[in-house]
Amino acid sequence: MSVVNVALPVPLDRCFDYLLPEGEQAVVGARVSVPFGKRQAIGIIVGTSEQSDFPLSQLKKINTLLDRESLFTPSLWKTLLWAASYYQFPLGEVLFHALPVLLRQGKPAQEPPIWQWHITDEGKTADLSVLKRAPKQQQALAALRQTNIYRYQINELELNEAAFQALKTKGLAELQPQYPSPIVWQESFAINGERLKLNTEQATAIGAIRSDDQKFGVWLLEGITGSGKTEVYLSVLENILSEGRQALVLVPEIGLTPQTIARFRERFNAPVDVVHSGLNDSERLAVWLRARRGETAIVIGTRSALFTPFKHLGIIIIDEEHDSSYKQQEGWRYHARDLAILHARQENIPIVLGSATPAIESLYNAQSGKYHHLRLTFRAGHAQPASQYILDLKGQPLTAGLAPSLLKRMRTHLQANNQVILFLNRRGYAPALLCHECGWIAECQRCERYYTLHQNQRMLRCHHCDSQRPIPYQCPKCGSTHLVPVGVGTEQLDHELAQLFPDTPITRVDRDTTSRKGALEQHLSDIHQGGARILIGTQMLAKGHHFPDVTLVGLIDVDGALFSADFRAAERFAQLYTQVSGRAGRAGKKGEVLLQTHHPEHPLLQTLLHQGYDAFAKQAIEERKSVFLPPFTYHAIFRSEDHDNQQAPMFLQQLREQLENIRAQDSSLWILGPVPALQAKRSGRFRWQLLLQHPSRGRLQQILHSIRAQIAVIPQAKKVKWTLDVDPIEG
Repeated sequence: MSVVNVALPVPLDRCFDYLLPEGEQAVVGARVSVPFGKRQAIGIIVGTSEQSDFPLSQLKKINTLLDRESLFTPSLWKTLLWAASYYQFPLGEVLFHALPVLLRQGKPAQEPPIWQWHITDEGKTADLSVLKRAPKQQQALAALRQTNIYRYQINELELNEAAFQALKTKGLAELQPQYPSPIVWQESFAINGERLKLNTEQATAIGAIRSDDQKFGVWLLEGITGSGKTEVYLSVLENILSEGRQALVLVPEIGLTPQTIARFRERFNAPVDVVHSGLNDSERLAVWLRARRGETAIVIGTRSALFTPFKHLGIIIIDEEHDSSYKQQEGWRYHARDLAILHARQENIPIVLGSATPAIESLYNAQSGKYHHLRLTFRAGHAQPASQYILDLKGQPLTAGLAPSLLKRMRTHLQANNQVILFLNRRGYAPALLCHECGWIAECQRCERYYTLHQNQRMLRCHHCDSQRPIPYQCPKCGSTHLVPVGVGTEQLDHELAQLFPDTPITRVDRDTTSRKGALEQHLSDIHQGGARILIGTQMLAKGHHFPDVTLVGLIDVDGALFSADFRAAERFAQLYTQVSGRAGRAGKKGEVLLQTHHPEHPLLQTLLHQGYDAFAKQAIEERKSVFLPPFTYHAIFRSEDHDNQQAPMFLQQLREQLENIRAQDSSLWILGPVPALQAKRSGRFRWQLLLQHPSRGRLQQILHSIRAQIAVIPQAKKVKWTLDVDPIEG
């Protein structure tokens, strides 16, 4: 009997051997139902053999083979196997992560049929008067003689399901499954509407990618905000789609998709599907199936859309490639951008990484010749770069965190019938609630971080663990009722501006105002139609949106981002500042950007203001080279958590002792820790970490494979929750 190697979605670094029932054919990549302990589990076949490390008599039999073919394309299968090895994560969990939820539950890998009632030959010749004692059945049979009836139409036609079932019992009717006809979009593919007039840089970029779009290559498209990167994507896709090939477009978050989807659907007479967290399980499976059958031309989606199987994938485009949301932060910590590049190599297709502020690693790869570097340095159309100013807040009287000169500029721009964006990356009413008498501050005990005050809901909420509690009426420490909000959040800004500008419509875009389905689209539509004049928002409003009437952008409070223990904080701030600034003056109108700070002399601000992101990035690359930070070295972090702050550091210390044996033979390995994480406590758990650094990616991988095999013998390993993060982007 054949032995089948099965990967199961369990946190174990191994697969399991089962016996294949006689007469069955095993297919690698297909699902099976197997006994696992006392339960039944769904697994995926990863290999077959004639023998096992265990006696065949001890192996259990597979219950059912759920698929007759692999659920994965050959290239996606190779990508996932590589990813499980590189990110040091159990193969079963990686494979199941890449499948829609319904397939993980064992549902069929096909669209559910639409059931339709048909009349039988006997029903066609039967005398209707035979059913005179059953008028509902008589009515149903008469209706079936006219036409077949879908099950969902029964109520609309005022008929009765029980009557149809009775006809079936009598052999007069039968229920048949109907499957939708396949969509062949290639036959009717067309490009709609007029294309925008391209400038020389756009035309050059499009020509370069098109001339080499039959094979693998990484194209870094660095274009200042408003330079028309989306138009480059669309023009490149014209070629790909006209050949009948499909495209995958990744965007960092759902907030960027409404506008993007609209542009793509307007341009192409071809099916465009969307994958994001707002889809239910059935919708997600339907997109997965359409892409696999080749029935969708373009899939636009967030991080997990990368695992969509395509019948004939021709290109991958990653918009805002620098964005940190491409890195998964829980469970399997893959980076969608890096994995997409590997996947493009497996498919032998081009991949385009687009950004106004490319990641330092991407710029370094372009410098090194690994990526083709394309630049767009002019704004599309007649748009001019916005003027940028720094407002020194020291000694200024602030109203809801706004300086008098910013309020004055707002009035000027609003009187000219333009829109104003105020960027504040802090939702809620205020970041803290303080007792004015004794200094007590409301703090989440589970995270040891201040609660954020949400005034509208009368709640204190922890933005780290999502716990909440009602606002207290008096201080629990001294009993005073004089509790005051400290600092400004988007909710307070909204409230105060409504009083300062009573006749001006205001829209607030943050996680609190866009949590309902369709709310974000409604806000964006309101902005585009000019219904809102002052736009208040967090990061959701900062990236990728095109608002033609916005001429003033104010950054309210960014000082916290200028001083951080994380070496990537400066890069993130520079990207955010450049992205936010790019919302101003995008349609021929002159734009202004005002940044409020208590530290106007900060070198990072001065570089960005006077020399731009390019100069900052060059400086950052040199700095990282001098202190051996990525991309000149490679990192991995072991993290551990516990409830008593004892076991987690002890586990990492024991792990370090094992690593010291390796370092004795390899002096290039650098170990830091164990140290508390940047956020040392979250959700009641104390968090510690151990950082490994090595100049060779391959050697670091060997070390990680070797040390993970030894973790099982560390006594503390079973007493803590530990994880490994390869290529971490945050501490």
